[in-house]
Amino acid sequence: MANSPEMRASDADRDRVAAVLREHTAQGRITMDEFNERLEQLYKSKTYGELAKLTADLPDVDLRNRPAKKTQVPAKQQGMHSGMRAAWGAWATASGINWVIWLIVSITSGGMVYPWPLWVMGPWGAILLMSTIFGSNQPKK
Repeated sequence: MANSPEMRASDADRDRVAAVLREHTAQGRITMDEFNERLEQLYKSKTYGELAKLTADLPDVDLRNRPAKKTQVPAKQQGMHSGMRAAWGAWATASGINWVIWLIVSITSGGMVYPWPLWVMGPWGAILLMSTIFGSNQPKK
């Protein structure tokens, strides 16, 4: 059944149009300002006709047949998967923030304060370390 322009669009339909707009932005057909304007209109759109207007001046893009990246590294050579790298990044960020707070409190109180950030970073870091060493190198599916 063909979709008429008056038919209501779903969130999945809007997500598909957003992906097309991102691809056109990446290819340089529309600027970031145009992308942001169209994205704003996209999430206000209610019908297929309104969605079609957002891409009417752009060529069709087949998101399934995009060119492959030239520098793909096999999974075995990548090291940690992205989820584990993100977990370590979160740990490092939180630890850094806690140490800065501890340093500020120690300086302003006139003496060294108990190093409480160790209780934040220690257990969390130990769990991450065990997950990194003994865990699977592939994300769960």
